Amino acid sequence: MAIKEGIRTGGRSARVQQSIHTAIRDLLLEHDRSMLSVPLIAARAGVTPSTIYRRWGDLTTLLADAAVERLRPDIPVNCGNLREDLQTWTEQYLDEMSSAPGRELMRDVVASSAATCSGKCSAIARDQLQIIIERALARGETAPPAEELMDAIVAPMVYRILYAEAPPSLERMHQLIDICLARQD
Repeated sequence: MAIKEGIRTGGRSARVQQSIHTAIRDLLLEHDRSMLSVPLIAARAGVTPSTIYRRWGDLTTLLADAAVERLRPDIPVNCGNLREDLQTWTEQYLDEMSSAPGRELMRDVVASSAATCSGKCSAIARDQLQIIIERALARGETAPPAEELMDAIVAPMVYRILYAEAPPSLERMHQLIDICLARQD
């Protein structure tokens, strides 16, 4: 089920969404994930279960939406050149996403049938890379398009975090960045 897109993002709706996301974070600190339920989350957030079902449809979609909010990164660092910016961003992304909580958040998004959740995750990473690219271009550097960086750097990283025995090494990620940047020279 898709998350309802027509809901207002400000006022009461935003407060309700925030209280529900906070309830999920707090409950995950207190309970095993398998213990979470819509009624438990609703009680903690001070809303009725029907509020959650109306907005998210089911627990899986709710957890995925909360995961997307937690996956939102800070503004990317500015090291002064494209290679270092990409390396630093990749190191931070890899560290955060390959942690146990990061993998759980990613699995929540993958488990959701709401295409809007995975689309939001992709857009967040793309937007971060676009900021790095625009900074590089402003400094007079050449830079690959964000979509190319998504395919060459983010996609292999996410795949290895979710499905391989171990996440990729930083050395391998730096090699992928170098390969991507060499195409620009």
